[in-house]
Amino acid sequence: MSWIKTNALGILVCGLIAAVAWLLGAWVPVVGGPVFAIALGMIAALLFKTNERLRAGISFTSKKVLQYAVILLGFGMNLSVIVKTGIQSLPIILSTIATSLLVAFALYRWMKIPTNTAILIGVGSSICGGSAIAATAPVIGADDEEIAQSISVIFLFNIAAALIFPTLGGLLHLSDYGFGLFAGTAVNDTSSVTAAASVWDAIHQSNALETATIVKMTRTLAILPITLVLALHRAKKEAGAGVN
Repeated sequence: MSWIKTNALGILVCGLIAAVAWLLGAWVPVVGGPVFAIALGMIAALLFKTNERLRAGISFTSKKVLQYAVILLGFGMNLSVIVKTGIQSLPIILSTIATSLLVAFALYRWMKIPTNTAILIGVGSSICGGSAIAATAPVIGADDEEIAQSISVIFLFNIAAALIFPTLGGLLHLSDYGFGLFAGTAVNDTSSVTAAASVWDAIHQSNALETATIVKMTRTLAILPITLVLALHRAKKEAGAGVN
């Protein structure tokens, strides 16, 4: 009973936002429900940022419910298609991750960005947005301010991608599969990938969402080797400092 009392109001607000976004998405499919949901969520955050009664329910919805939604999304996918699409997209995923990390390193050197912030933005933009930042932050010893700055940058690009990518894909005359590959490899967070792909599907009556989700999940696996390399680098650096 106490759990319901603590979380109910925040969950209700998220449910209302989802319902309004769904209706607006059906009315304006060129924008799509997910994009409206992101915009309404930003407005709600400004209006209710000091309301502690909503915090627990919103946190539960944004984390647990979203995770369960991704699991349920998997029930509609074919395993053989997942393996085939994942293998086909792997060279593109690896090349885009490598390019993104190199660009992040170049900007870090050129703009004199603090090391931890540069690492978090680099892994967040190249792999899996907030999830990659959350996984990497404790490995490199990042503080709360560095994490907040990095997530803010990633979130800005997420919003831009969700709004721009469907139109950009149309201008590039991408096929449904091509857009799914494009969104899955270029957009940061899973939620923004599904938002961009859902808008594309609403416009073109297609199923690019499945391809985009598979490619994104394959790309997310890169968190494991990246965090391992960073952990080994930090351990080696600390061992060297200890010897000196």
